Amino acid sequence: MVTKVDLNGYDEFKRYADALDPKRKKVIFYFSGTKLDNGTSWCPDCVEAEPIVKTFMSQLKKDVIFGYVDVGDRPTWKDMNCPFRTDPRLKLMVIPTIVVWKGVQRLEGSQCTKVDLLQMLFEDDD
Repeated sequence: MVTKVDLNGYDEFKRYADALDPKRKKVIFYFSGTKLDNGTSWCPDCVEAEPIVKTFMSQLKKDVIFGYVDVGDRPTWKDMNCPFRTDPRLKLMVIPTIVVWKGVQRLEGSQCTKVDLLQMLFEDDD
């Protein structure tokens, strides 16, 4: 049902996104900070959201691609020229952010911890 893809950094994300078939199933990207040696992100909001998002996605009964995108370490993310911030397709302002690819829906920051908002991303699907 849910196909998980791990993408590390902007270049890997861009290659993957550019190669997506336009007729493909729904693609959701989850943008988060790099994981530290202890397995959690340096971003406290990402640490809070990740278990909620992962649990939701593991229970989802839809045919979607879920891309977990590592945006980099804190200095990389905080740079205003970070490509995740400047890419016109993304224009990320905060992490975590969940984006429905080629759609208008997105959840940012604490919105990513709300199961009802996660469910709304999948309404009106085939």
